[in-house]
Amino acid sequence: MARFHSLDVIDVRRETRDAVVVTLKPRAEDAEAFDFTQGQYLTFRRDFEGEELRRSYSICAGKDEGCLKVGIKRVPGGAFSTWANENLAPGDTLEAMPPMGRFHVPLDSAAERHYLGFAGGSGITPLLSIIKTTLAREPKSRFTLVYANRQISSIMFREELEDLKNLYLNRLSVLHILDAEAQEIDLFTGQIDADKMTGLFTHWIDAKSVDTAFICGPEPMMLTIAASLRDHGLTDAQIKFELFASSQPGRTARKIETVKAACESAGVQATVTLDGATRTFTMPRQGQSLLEAALAAHMDAPYSCKAGVCSTCRAKVLEGETEMAVNHALEDYEVRAGYVLSCQCYPLSDRVVVSYDA
Repeated sequence: MARFHSLDVIDVRRETRDAVVVTLKPRAEDAEAFDFTQGQYLTFRRDFEGEELRRSYSICAGKDEGCLKVGIKRVPGGAFSTWANENLAPGDTLEAMPPMGRFHVPLDSAAERHYLGFAGGSGITPLLSIIKTTLAREPKSRFTLVYANRQISSIMFREELEDLKNLYLNRLSVLHILDAEAQEIDLFTGQIDADKMTGLFTHWIDAKSVDTAFICGPEPMMLTIAASLRDHGLTDAQIKFELFASSQPGRTARKIETVKAACESAGVQATVTLDGATRTFTMPRQGQSLLEAALAAHMDAPYSCKAGVCSTCRAKVLEGETEMAVNHALEDYEVRAGYVLSCQCYPLSDRVVVSYDA
């Protein structure tokens, strides 16, 4: 099970007015643990006025850059992102879990594929890692990126994307969609909606040529894009997405209505395995997730967002019946195999057996 390690801050570079790129270096003994896959993220923790906050940020470096970088965009009212943008400096130390996430596909140096990416705002960070790694390691493949922002000044990695276009001539195409600034082509102005997606597929992108599509951004945008991709022939297996903001239930979300109908006994016997150690304790039948119960039982269960967005708290239900309130991270086949996001998982039976090690 992943645990926190110290990372040295090597550089903090201002990317836009509200975003920084942080270069990090693991200690020599942790180097192997931080050997990431393109598209993965790091979970950081820091104490703010006696309260531990955990936040996840995607790695924006390519596999062949020989370094670890994350992009951190300031969120209004966000304690961690504001601190990182205003106070973080070279020489500081951050605590982070090893890289996690499954926002990627296996690469093959002999493959000749067409990848399509959609990014909204800071959703470019994992896609930048994917683009750089894919184009370097699949020399016959090409990538089309559709990048939505409010205005030119808010575009993260604008110069780096231009450099990549020049490096990978005829293999990388970048289409900028700006919400608040008019462009010469009307299609590239405004927000991404169903009509704009239809226009993109009619005039700019051959949907039939796409092997895999990556989407990272706000949920409404992602749902619109995913629906259009399906309408134009892509299957769910060809669509990969990473959510960085959550407002509504995502994939396979269900309201927990059956909890109310469950037996009103005093509690549920929960058995949890973590790092090879198993503990049994009683948790409330309602009002407390499996993650919250494990933490209350003084188990160092892994978590980051607590909103069903990341998969840091992923565990497997071995016995008993449970239900998830929200799921933005697990694929349907994982749910069928018994995996849950423990931060969103609630018991329905008198006894549940869960393993974080499975």
